[in-house]
Amino acid sequence: MTTSEYTETPAGDAGPPLPSSRPAEGGAPGDRQHTEAIGRLAATVERLRREVRAAQAAADGRALVELAKGMLVERLRCAPAEAARQLQTLADQAGVSQLELAADVINQAARDRFAEIAAEFVRRTGTGSPPDAPAESPDPAGDPGTRSVAVRLRTAESAALAADDTQAVAESLLEHALLPLGAHAVAVWLAGSDASLTLAGHAGFAPGEAQRWRYVPPGVTTVARRALTERRTIAIRSLARDGIPSIGRLEHPDSGRTAVPAGTGGRIHGVLEICWPHPLEAQPPQVARQFEALAELCARTLEGEPHTAGERSPAVAAPLPYVTELVELAEGLYDSALVLLPHLDAEGRLTDFRIHHTNSRFVDPTGRPRSAVNGALFLEAYPMAAGAGDLFDQVQRVYATGEAFRAERMTLTTLVEQVPLTTVADVSITRHGSGVLLIWRVEDETARLASLLQHAQRLGRIGGFEENVRSGEIVWNRQLYELRGLPPTAAPVPLEDLPAHAHPDDAVAIGRFLRTVLHQRRRASVAFRLQRSDKVTRHIRVVAEPVLGDDGRLLSVRGAYQDISSQHWTEVALAATRDRLAHSEQQAEERNRLALQLQHAIMPPTRAPLAVPGLDVAVRYRPAESDSLVGGDWYDAVVLPSKDVLLCVGDVAGHGIEAATSMVVLRNALRGLAVTGAGPAQLLSWLNIVAHHLTEQVTATVVCGIYHPETRALRWARAGHLPPVLVRGGEARTLPLVGGMLLGALADADYTEGEVQLDEGDVLLMYTDGLIERKDLSVQDALAHLVNTARTHAPSLEHRLDSLLTHSRSDTDDDTCIIGMRVR
Repeated sequence: MTTSEYTETPAGDAGPPLPSSRPAEGGAPGDRQHTEAIGRLAATVERLRREVRAAQAAADGRALVELAKGMLVERLRCAPAEAARQLQTLADQAGVSQLELAADVINQAARDRFAEIAAEFVRRTGTGSPPDAPAESPDPAGDPGTRSVAVRLRTAESAALAADDTQAVAESLLEHALLPLGAHAVAVWLAGSDASLTLAGHAGFAPGEAQRWRYVPPGVTTVARRALTERRTIAIRSLARDGIPSIGRLEHPDSGRTAVPAGTGGRIHGVLEICWPHPLEAQPPQVARQFEALAELCARTLEGEPHTAGERSPAVAAPLPYVTELVELAEGLYDSALVLLPHLDAEGRLTDFRIHHTNSRFVDPTGRPRSAVNGALFLEAYPMAAGAGDLFDQVQRVYATGEAFRAERMTLTTLVEQVPLTTVADVSITRHGSGVLLIWRVEDETARLASLLQHAQRLGRIGGFEENVRSGEIVWNRQLYELRGLPPTAAPVPLEDLPAHAHPDDAVAIGRFLRTVLHQRRRASVAFRLQRSDKVTRHIRVVAEPVLGDDGRLLSVRGAYQDISSQHWTEVALAATRDRLAHSEQQAEERNRLALQLQHAIMPPTRAPLAVPGLDVAVRYRPAESDSLVGGDWYDAVVLPSKDVLLCVGDVAGHGIEAATSMVVLRNALRGLAVTGAGPAQLLSWLNIVAHHLTEQVTATVVCGIYHPETRALRWARAGHLPPVLVRGGEARTLPLVGGMLLGALADADYTEGEVQLDEGDVLLMYTDGLIERKDLSVQDALAHLVNTARTHAPSLEHRLDSLLTHSRSDTDDDTCIIGMRVR
């Protein structure tokens, strides 16, 4: 309803009498001019009084009409817009103005209410005297608390309908309806044709916060944006939990939100956003419906608002009041800074930013001068900055939300003659008023090297210093304070006072170091034990050099301390390990030397002839290549008193001096037992007793044979050993296996004898496993290879044994013994 609908001027005091504007007769010209000025002033005052009275009357008339609408809402259970239409229709039908009909509605409602109260009073008291004034009674239907909420919301609707613009509507809604419910702020957003949001009205927010959120461009997801996009009421329990940006988030990060689309006739004009200071609890359906009614009220107010960002935000298109201050701020910065102002298209949509100013420190990554960048559009100057998450996207988000953006080592890509050039910079983006301040610090070579040096000092535990000899000024870096165990506020310690902070045993070395640097003026270094104030002792190495003037006088001393404690203790541990290793190696070499000496002392000579009629005997012994693998392989060939010949080879388990001494015991025991004239099986049985009882856990394999020269018969037995090989003519084969367990395994073991009749030219071979054993072959395959090698023709027995050693495929690096006998 406009002011012209109610122009009646209420009667009242017209104010104090005004001076007459007519000049006094016969007055002087100056007096007349003064009187005329007073008359004009009095006329102006009178006109202003009439306008004030008319405005007051119009406001009172609007309030009366809105009160009547509120009563219709109460009676008809309808929305405020429907009540307004009903009131206008009734006034047209009655032929009266809305004001007159509103007065009748209010008077009638008052009479009805008073009659209800009087009747209730009579019914309760039984008297015919009603109370002097109507008193409010509880609503007979519904919950009184919910009823009270509805009354407050309808009161807010009536006050909002009397408001002139959306800002007044927002203030009215907060005051009359939302504050009693616990809300602390409200925002009314106008939806643009490009899906942007403009803050049309607000209440409860700080002025700076409202200024930051006055415009939200398309593509920025906020609470109001979700309600606009999904076309439904959005309830956010906590902004901090959901992580959605919105107005007032900085002041109340854990606040809850209710966003209701504001529309009429199927068209959404904007969004009503209600802000709660704490996480939002579930609202009853009655209150939710009232929120929708308030949103509809806001929609009718927004119908008259402009629907473009340019129309709604004239401050965006017009020169900004903060531009001068923003330019001054940019000029005070040491890094490159750009002042950006929003650039809008013909429909008022934000499309780019204009580079309004670049500060004097500005350095373009492409090498262009400031004049080539000033005044240009940002995307025209830096087209590679566009893209999701890129620089332009961050600038747009800061402009929309007002939340600052900072990033370290952000990659910036620019075009130099159509060639992409990538640089790394630290970026800061902030919004000031309607402008954006973009600051970048390009990481140049000097800064990068300085950063590398700092990290190298930190990793190497190095602290630098410089002392001015003339002024006494001492400069330490941060690493040196940490190394010395001192706070950064402590006074640096002069180099000459170093002995007082070192171990007394290092005083001589430190004194020599100081004389070299300070008196002889030569570079020097020293390692010492630093005794810190926190009772911690560290091993330190200090290096220093003098700085001389043109006249050769000492000006200053500079140098560095390095914590070498870890290195020192590592060297000590390595030295101790080396000593233990050298001692162990020495012991091993001594043991191997003794084992070799013992083995060589007891082994029969390999080239000595054995005087046996009609029989050739040859032996070979090949020690292991590694001295640490000296084992217990042994052989023996001896003529017994009975003129029989004892032939045997054996292998004691293990290596070293223990295996060698055990071999000596078994070899000598077998020689002594063979004098008795017993057969091979009996000899091995007795030798098993020796190995099991008379030695310390010795096990061994043995093959033993006794040859009778007169009959050319060979009786043999084995104790877990490989069988002998018989070479006859051009063929070779292994003798059939006979039973026999290795020596020392059991206290009592039985052994079986075998016998073979030899002919003239036959060759018999006995050997240890070092001749054939391989890690990748089975014993049967290894024996097959030995048989194939043994059948090869050889001019003599000696050549045959040498050939076997040459063609041996063993890879275990073990001792090897071979005995060969040939019947002549």
